[in-house]
Amino acid sequence: MNDDTALLDCIERETGRDPAWSVIWLHGLGADGHDFAPIVPELLRPDWPAIRFVFPHAPMRAVTINNGVRMRAWYDIVDIDLGNRADEAGVQASVTQVDALIAREAERGVPASRVILAGFSQGGAITLAAGLRRSEPLGGLVGLSTYLPAAGTAQGALVAGANAQPVFMAHGTQDPVVPAIAGQQSAALLRQFGFDVRWQTYPMPHSVCAEEIADLGVWLSARFAD
Repeated sequence: MNDDTALLDCIERETGRDPAWSVIWLHGLGADGHDFAPIVPELLRPDWPAIRFVFPHAPMRAVTINNGVRMRAWYDIVDIDLGNRADEAGVQASVTQVDALIAREAERGVPASRVILAGFSQGGAITLAAGLRRSEPLGGLVGLSTYLPAAGTAQGALVAGANAQPVFMAHGTQDPVVPAIAGQQSAALLRQFGFDVRWQTYPMPHSVCAEEIADLGVWLSARFAD
């Protein structure tokens, strides 16, 4: 059993003194916070404010679809079918842990309105799930190569005002892990809920590419200018 009240261990990178913004970035299944830390210099723009990048490590848990092997995961994967893939209790536990990281940023002088929550694959699923539940909107949501878990009941989780959060979603058209159509359907559902969603695709598998990072940088520049 994971302790959902314990603050997750994180890797942090600050681009300047007294960060005005924070980016909390959630890794994919089986990875850890080191996975996306090297992306910071590729992403940065010279006109950006000082930013604190936070890369948390997901808890260790047994993953059913991987024969119960324990690895870092934001939730158990119980089925290959996306509609039943994520265990709801694990998703909610990770959302609670992410909310604690957001609250810590507020304690350090960065309010929720200047926090960007980003994630890749499983981490992106938690990002979108957390976004639906935010009564205090974040500065933006980033979901890469991902989908909205429990899409059939997602409207029930949506809280008033959450759709004020802008969303950037990107996906590889050759993704064998999370098919691009799943990401596209999730983007369409979020738009139905009233979210402003930027949707991009790239000719790549379940990964990231330089063009994607460049497009994300442009989108983030607009957020930081607000």
